[in-house]
Amino acid sequence: MSAQIPTIRRVAKALGDDTRLRLVDLLLGHELCGRAIAVRLGISEAAVSQHLRVLKQAGLVEAERRGRFRHYRIKRAVLEHAARALSAWGTAAAVRIPCPVTGIAAAPPKRKEKAMCCRSCCEHPERLKDTPASCTPEQIRECHGEKGGHPCTTPPPAAATEPGREPGA
Repeated sequence: MSAQIPTIRRVAKALGDDTRLRLVDLLLGHELCGRAIAVRLGISEAAVSQHLRVLKQAGLVEAERRGRFRHYRIKRAVLEHAARALSAWGTAAAVRIPCPVTGIAAAPPKRKEKAMCCRSCCEHPERLKDTPASCTPEQIRECHGEKGGHPCTTPPPAAATEPGREPGA
């Protein structure tokens, strides 16, 4: 499991409610007391208290006592950390290897796994040999049908040249 997932999960659960999203949006603009939040959201102070409890447990909100009231604010550093974690997680997912046949991205192989990009699209990956080049024509037909070749061994299309320009110039 990716290192970012626990942070993302914690924040996503806390923000997984429309009222809490609206509450966070309010607090991003102003520090407010519970009563002001209740009035602006049109919910009871008890409901505000419960939503704030969830946001506090996720580390997204902190309170400061001012006289008889507590004023709440967003812990921007926590929200920014979660955003960076989500971005890093998405970037790591983009590194996955796309299959040339299906376009489905497979995760890079783990240490002991062999690097074979077509494991995600072959119907029988357990029948593949060590390298795509060592697959027999029968295996290729079994896994990929009559597509005219194994997608891992088919050379990429020739690079297009600019009009009026000689290839290799």
